[in-house]
Amino acid sequence: MVFRKRRRTSYLFFAGKGGVGKTTIAAATALWFSENGRKTLIISTDPAHSLSDSFETRIGGDTIKLSKRLFAVEIDPKKAMSEYKEKFTPKIENIGMLKGMGIDEIFDTAGMTPGIDEISAFDKFLQYMKSEDYDVIVFDTAPTGHTLRFLSLPDVLDSWIGKMIKLRVGFSGIINVFRKMLPFGSEKSEPSLGTDEFDRMKERILSARKILSDPARTGYNMVMIPEDMSILESERSLDVLKQYNIPVKTIVVNQLLPENPGCKFCAEKRSQQQKKLMSISKRFSGLNMIQVPLFSKEIRGFSELRGVGEILYEKEGKSKE
Repeated sequence: MVFRKRRRTSYLFFAGKGGVGKTTIAAATALWFSENGRKTLIISTDPAHSLSDSFETRIGGDTIKLSKRLFAVEIDPKKAMSEYKEKFTPKIENIGMLKGMGIDEIFDTAGMTPGIDEISAFDKFLQYMKSEDYDVIVFDTAPTGHTLRFLSLPDVLDSWIGKMIKLRVGFSGIINVFRKMLPFGSEKSEPSLGTDEFDRMKERILSARKILSDPARTGYNMVMIPEDMSILESERSLDVLKQYNIPVKTIVVNQLLPENPGCKFCAEKRSQQQKKLMSISKRFSGLNMIQVPLFSKEIRGFSELRGVGEILYEKEGKSKE
């Protein structure tokens, strides 16, 4: 991570297969940056919301202060979905009028139509992206499949809007349905929404995509464990991320067994992990790889997260001295 004297928010995403410890890694990262002088916000877009457990603090849907420079928020998918449904449910019956006009295809872009929870999560991302209130924003994202849909939203929504512009729909009531469904439109209660407004929506999406694909500002970190299923899913995810020009900087290999000559089972398991580690090194060559040991107990609280952060970023810490 390159530190800058002038504030320019950097974004770090952590994702991986369920159960690999990505929330712990994300939380430790946020704590490390905050304790090294950076105003940091950690956002959970994972419906499981284990972030509260990691910090041993109830976080919830409103941003709270955890320490001097550390803030946190958990996006509540149920609340977000409720808010979005309130916007368009009263007029949802109008969508039936779209049949036969080609607009219904907008809602099925190769099976990648985002759900309301994903749109709302991306809406939150845009809000924090514009704020410039933080030096670093860390995203503790949902398991990989959901995350990839989340990160592909700029392209998906761009496709929606592109089709709307081409069709040049002249029905203000129907257009307003879309304005209320998408998180990029004006909040003003305009009687109609023309193609100029759709162009402005598109510009916002392109701006978001530009930041997501800027390696100087955005880093996507894959968390995995030395097991075949985790390795294969991470490999597939990286292939998809490349298609969207999302910069992957680091892979974190978690839960590595330490040496224990007195335990035959431990020695055998460690030997298997070391072989997988060699495979990971070859498959993901060119990426920074960080190894994190398996701890004897679940990582919770500031003290234990601080220890994980030192493992993750000890080299950067020394380079600052």
